[in-house]
Amino acid sequence: MTSSIIPNLENLYDVTQQDNRGYCTLHWRRGKLLVKPLGRIKQPYLPSLDSKRSLVECLQHSPISLISIDPKLGEALLRFWADACEEAKKPIFLSIPAGNKLPNQPLQRLIDWIAAFVLLLLVSPVMLGLIVLMQVYSPGSLFCGEWRVGERGKLFRAMRFCTTTKHNITPLGHWMRKSSLDNLPQLFNVLRGDMSLTGSSCWTLEDAVQLNKLPEITALWEVEAQRHLLHLDSQTL
Repeated sequence: MTSSIIPNLENLYDVTQQDNRGYCTLHWRRGKLLVKPLGRIKQPYLPSLDSKRSLVECLQHSPISLISIDPKLGEALLRFWADACEEAKKPIFLSIPAGNKLPNQPLQRLIDWIAAFVLLLLVSPVMLGLIVLMQVYSPGSLFCGEWRVGERGKLFRAMRFCTTTKHNITPLGHWMRKSSLDNLPQLFNVLRGDMSLTGSSCWTLEDAVQLNKLPEITALWEVEAQRHLLHLDSQTL
């Protein structure tokens, strides 16, 4: 039995119009939402794309289990979707060439987990001391994070000690950056399996956008996905 996923398709939104972030084409495939650069097909107007709050609410009440986004959309739009997915508690992955994805190595992950656990035990007094100093000299948020690309293109927040205030870097923060102590919380990322202590480093969103400009090797799952794509302006599932 087929059913319409959009009740009224008469008023299509002209996606050639752009704002500061730009527009994107959405495809739905078996619980996965693929976010791709602008295509020739007009998409229905989706108010949820106008603000992060609306997009978060839309994602929270949807059956979507995974979002895959194309780095061709640019860093600003990647960050917009990543922030919304984080708040909606939906995993988001970059659709990047198979040859450029970080490999999944179970043995390496086990070694990293053990090493990170031991290191955390050793440096915990240092981290505690830094937290006390930060609260004394620069009260505010203790931790911050920036988006990085991990295994299979998954986006995650790489944790760091906050070294800046609203306007500039603090003297303590400058010293922490110089000595790389601000990166100590990333040991928790290693424990969670987001990143590795050794091997390939994780890319930033800027790296991913630049990497996408290299000659691509299309991933097999992406080829398979193209066979089953359903445009949001389709009449049936």
